[in-house]
Amino acid sequence: MRQAFRLSSAVAVALALTGCSVQVHNTTPGHFQADPNVGMYPITAKITSGALVSSPVYLFDVGGGRKVRLHPNATGAAWQAMLPVHCKSSFPLQYLAVWQVQGISTRQARFPRQPLEIKLEQPPLTKTAVIDTSGAPVRGGWQGEVNYEFSTAENTNITSAKIEPIGKTPQDQLWARAIHVVSSFPIAASCDTPTAVTLSSGLRVAKAKLVISVQSKTIPTWTTKVNFRPTPAGV
Repeated sequence: MRQAFRLSSAVAVALALTGCSVQVHNTTPGHFQADPNVGMYPITAKITSGALVSSPVYLFDVGGGRKVRLHPNATGAAWQAMLPVHCKSSFPLQYLAVWQVQGISTRQARFPRQPLEIKLEQPPLTKTAVIDTSGAPVRGGWQGEVNYEFSTAENTNITSAKIEPIGKTPQDQLWARAIHVVSSFPIAASCDTPTAVTLSSGLRVAKAKLVISVQSKTIPTWTTKVNFRPTPAGV
């Protein structure tokens, strides 16, 4: 009899604690592609509340020392906020829930106990570039720029660049020999600011691959197909 009473008491205590608590379930993706234009990312979560929890419940993101309030949708099933992050490869995410029990006592808790790290991926760099050779050559060649934009670090260095043929034919080899990298390295690239590598071609029409080396763990090298050609009339 005494054992049954102890068991029922333990169950009652557990139910009471459950009824007083709030649980936050993160639904934010673990990574986003970095947005160089807006730099805003949706953080989302769901909340389950015990029977003794009074409305309203407040939810904040407190990762990285900031405090951004999340708001529920019409049904209260999902909570969301737009988080501004610029020139970072990741950001910490941790929720702070604040609630009242029967309108008397206020409680709060963080979920999870250790912040999550949400990754931001560098958007693809320039894949193809066309350099207009309609005008007169400059110092024996036609010059033009290939622009790159980095979005996940305050500063990124392009450490070197080289020209490679686009194929194995003699024509491909001839075009590659005609194109040269003019820029000096390293080139410092500020976040979300176009940074150019300057090329020169001794031929009015030429194609090749520009391979840049980047001081980055995620994109140590990048290849851009470059096409030197005159702009068609009327374009």
